[in-house]
Amino acid sequence: MMSRLRRIPSSMSALFCILCSGCQGWQSAMDPAGPQSRHLTQLFWIFLIVCGAIWGIVLITLTAALWRRRVSLKPPGGPAERRTARVVIGAVVASALVIAGLTLSSYFTTRSLASVAGDPIVLRVRGYQWWWEITYMDSVPSHIFLTANEIHIPMGRTVRIQLSSADVIHSFWAPNLMGKQDLIPGRDNAITFSVDRPGVYREQCAEFCGLQHAHMALLIVAEPQAAFDAWRTNQVAEPFVPHDAEQAEGRRVFTSKACANCHTIRGTPAAGTLGPDLTHVGSRQTIAAGMLPMTRGALAAWIADPQTIKPGNNMPMVSLNADELNAVSAYLAGLR
Repeated sequence: MMSRLRRIPSSMSALFCILCSGCQGWQSAMDPAGPQSRHLTQLFWIFLIVCGAIWGIVLITLTAALWRRRVSLKPPGGPAERRTARVVIGAVVASALVIAGLTLSSYFTTRSLASVAGDPIVLRVRGYQWWWEITYMDSVPSHIFLTANEIHIPMGRTVRIQLSSADVIHSFWAPNLMGKQDLIPGRDNAITFSVDRPGVYREQCAEFCGLQHAHMALLIVAEPQAAFDAWRTNQVAEPFVPHDAEQAEGRRVFTSKACANCHTIRGTPAAGTLGPDLTHVGSRQTIAAGMLPMTRGALAAWIADPQTIKPGNNMPMVSLNADELNAVSAYLAGLR
């Protein structure tokens, strides 16, 4: 399935991921993986069944009326007219009951989405054109850390995501896990959910936000508590110290070039805040918000010419010769 996906033009990849069920990080609101998404799926089926039944009744009634239509010369006020009045009144009452029932179903579903059980994990997600910054909050300041374009969460634990935007309106949506929630400049929103099935779920910006809107994805990795704890411990730790000459040269080049003005790598002079935190970039599954897999070759291609891969993004092209490019890509790939 993944081999077939790679042959699809990039402009169609976001839509295809919504339809595909065989690739890692797929999207489908019809395959809920948590209580919030199940409530939404149930609400969808209620609306579909009720509206479908109404549509069928209307078609049957219309067909019967056309079939039995006769030209009548009887004066108004006869039995047929009284029967028609009763049908209209009954239809109005039935419509009011159906609308009230659907409204109540929607209300109780919305209430269930906002409920928080236990002590939630709190994350701050900030949308940029065109990537996601994630901050894992903690009562212990030294346990707070930043990452980008990938979220790890433990199964069965409530997660509360505080949403904000740095530029334009974005929309946070992982169809398997939750409903949509907008990120609006100057206004903070939040969304709460939990996951009870392990897997990798793709989140997509669902609000057109510019040229690369379709290439603004995020992976949500749901895993057992032990695996999450190990991942979080690794993320809080300082990055590795290069062990070979090439990686050491890559670190020197990275911190001496313009890269360090935009990106942070903890434990080094690189402390920029304009781009994603790269402290443990090598541990992520993708780069450039889902555009490329996390490999040394993909890193080199992205660094060499980011505008060709993702036109309009804010990463400038940094002039590096072949040896410097190889060294920097080796260093970043080792930041696990």
